[in-house]
Amino acid sequence: MNKINKCQWSLKTALEEAYHDEEWGVPIYSDNKLFELLSLELCQSGLSWHTILSKRSGYLIAFNQFDIEQVASFNDDKIEALVVDARIVRHRAKISAIINNAKCILTIQKEYNSLSNYLWRFVGNKPIVGNWASEEDIPASTELSTHISKELKKKGFKFLGTTTIYAFMQSVGLVNDHTIDCFRFNQC
Repeated sequence: MNKINKCQWSLKTALEEAYHDEEWGVPIYSDNKLFELLSLELCQSGLSWHTILSKRSGYLIAFNQFDIEQVASFNDDKIEALVVDARIVRHRAKISAIINNAKCILTIQKEYNSLSNYLWRFVGNKPIVGNWASEEDIPASTELSTHISKELKKKGFKFLGTTTIYAFMQSVGLVNDHTIDCFRFNQC
């Protein structure tokens, strides 16, 4: 039986492996899906990706499937309810940042017609291919992720530093950082 090569980080848990095999690095153009992954990456800061993936279904429920308009309308009462919701990471500042960022996305949608248009223009509308032989070679951030982070902060976004933005870029396919021996490299 032939062994299928995969990015080593994905072999920690079955949840991470499924995410790697089915989602990570696949180009995403849906604004709600981009908002979901931007929010999940924001929440992951300081935690393991496995922790966030294990709470993903809770986040989808708590944040109305990451419907941007609905989340942008969340008020203080909703924040208080989310702070005690065990289905998600109960971090007030991160919860507030997700709501704030939804409001910022609405502004971007007015200016650029979509969050997707806004983000994909940073990479010339096609994924950057890493061509990494090993995971040790993959950066945690780049000049581009720093630039995007700064641009988002200028637009009012919160909790989106350069490392978080780079992880987001990888997750939504703006960057293909599957190692070259991974079966997903050519697929993405």
